[in-house]
Amino acid sequence: METLEKKAAEMLQKSEVVVLTSINQEGYPRPVPMSMVKAEGISTVWMSTGDTSWKTEDFRKNPKGGLCFYAQGDSVCMTGDVEVITDADIKLELWQDWFINHFPGGPTDPTYVILKFKSNHATYWIEGKFIHRKV
Repeated sequence: METLEKKAAEMLQKSEVVVLTSINQEGYPRPVPMSMVKAEGISTVWMSTGDTSWKTEDFRKNPKGGLCFYAQGDSVCMTGDVEVITDADIKLELWQDWFINHFPGGPTDPTYVILKFKSNHATYWIEGKFIHRKV
């Protein structure tokens, strides 16, 4: 299993875009493509977004979420919890120059927040192997 998790982590590192799913007010899943900022294995994935986006509002009300990524026929789908991060030091650490297009005030822009996805379960489809496992 360690090899499968390692392959999944390598896939995630190469992924520019992941799909993050929140649960909206009506109880429906709301998947959105997101640019990944940073990943720690497959256990923690960081993304940036706006403070008043629908997904941010969803996660403040219900932290449960899903995240998936895909590459060359392999995929990983995870469930977990999402934390909305407003800490100035973390925002500065994860700031990327291209964010300026969305947050003209830079790393201190009050509308810039970080979403931290912490996985608890993963479903792997890698090299023809299909496995459900706790993370």
